[in-house]
Amino acid sequence: MPATARLVRTARPDAPTGDDESAETLLSTEPEAMRRMNRTEVRAHTDRMLRRLARLDEGTDEYSRTRATLIELNTGLVRHIVRGFGRRPETFEDVYQTGVVGLIKAIDRYDPERGVEFVAFATPTITGEIKRFFRDTSWGVHVSRGRQELFLAVVKAGDRLQAELGRDATAEEIAAHLGVTPEEVGEGRDAGRAFLVDSLDAPTATEDRQAATRGDMIGAEDPELDLVDFRASITPLIRTLSEREQLILRWRFWDDLTQRQIGDRLGLSQMHISRLLTGILVRLREHLEADPAVSGHEGD
Repeated sequence: MPATARLVRTARPDAPTGDDESAETLLSTEPEAMRRMNRTEVRAHTDRMLRRLARLDEGTDEYSRTRATLIELNTGLVRHIVRGFGRRPETFEDVYQTGVVGLIKAIDRYDPERGVEFVAFATPTITGEIKRFFRDTSWGVHVSRGRQELFLAVVKAGDRLQAELGRDATAEEIAAHLGVTPEEVGEGRDAGRAFLVDSLDAPTATEDRQAATRGDMIGAEDPELDLVDFRASITPLIRTLSEREQLILRWRFWDDLTQRQIGDRLGLSQMHISRLLTGILVRLREHLEADPAVSGHEGD
């Protein structure tokens, strides 16, 4: 007979409180069998084991075994709550372990005599523990507590609405569900970008750079940025030169030809080209020095 069926027969939900035989059967049940139980079975066995735990002396082996069984019985509740915080596979295990801590705190604080259902008591305790995890330890960039709470609310509302609508909810639909503005929904989503921060050494693939890292993709300041004003000022001055003088400048400084090569093209000596270049540059410098907006680039 399967372990679950055996438990139902020996520990029915309406079985008398303190049924030691049922408790011993449950204590010896494999965790996998517990995870196959339905919600009604889990709640019935949880109530019975909580009443048993309240009668035991803390620190005894029987207390520890009963407590461990209660934890295993309710891991499904933890997983259900964790899934409500959004689909983040890369952090699920860490969040799940945090939820288990919240479950343990709920078990230790629960008082069966108050008549409150355990699920109703444990859910806010587990949820609060997970929220503290996100708020205090998981954010790669500092974000205010209000923005963190908004992000979590937007994620949970988006998942709930997706299940109801069968599609991703719009910002307007999430805003109406939460009673906030669409702009605040956008702020919550923006805050979520600070939740996980990749290393600058993390590899990334592009069409032309298969081995690039994120650091390689960050732009740097153009060293010639300061020359923008200078170039804007000298361009109209160059246009005032003769066609031959413009050719000499282009061949020397853009095409990187030597003075001898320029001379060969124009049928002039290297010495003549040198004198022409000197004269051109002197005239340009004199015009530039007369313009205070670019005089600071004199040595460029």
